[in-house]
Amino acid sequence: MRAWPLLILLISPWVSAVTLDELQQRFTEQPVVRAHFEQTRAIKDLPQPLRSQGEMLIARDQGLLWDQKAPFTMTLMLNESRMVQIVNNQTPQVITAENNPQMFQLNHLLRALFQADRKVLEQNFRIDFQDKGEGRWVLNLTPTTTPLDRIFATLVLTGQTYLETIHLNDKQGDRTEITLSQHRLIPATLTDEELQRFATY
Repeated sequence: MRAWPLLILLISPWVSAVTLDELQQRFTEQPVVRAHFEQTRAIKDLPQPLRSQGEMLIARDQGLLWDQKAPFTMTLMLNESRMVQIVNNQTPQVITAENNPQMFQLNHLLRALFQADRKVLEQNFRIDFQDKGEGRWVLNLTPTTTPLDRIFATLVLTGQTYLETIHLNDKQGDRTEITLSQHRLIPATLTDEELQRFATY
């Protein structure tokens, strides 16, 4: 019996190893994820960083809902065909691949980031995936396509069971950090209210 603790120590690094394919599979098995977000943006010419917070929902079959609550209300809905942004209950701004292809491409990548979509990531970034042990991981992304390579220097994602942080470092020297917490997988399907929101936008 005394050998068991040693055996566990020997095999545990192999058990906890994470690959990008396993990470994508893990996220695929989470059809609906709801989380709280806090965003901090440090801009070179501003003495204080800009901070915002709110709630996020990503549904594999529907898209992404980003509900900023403070310092002002802003809703962002993103699916396969369009991006809709509403600020302070004003008239919605609709972006599609037809009317603004670069902006749509940029925001379309958000879903790929949240879902660790390897195919999309490999098409747009040089990937450096690192297993940090105990199920933790870091995904370093360096843009290889335009306009991403003109905007961002690097994107760094970290997490464990869920995506926990996104660091965006742009070419102007500005930095954005998004921290996700309070992840919730239940209910595993969208509520009637959530479905209605996707349909409305």
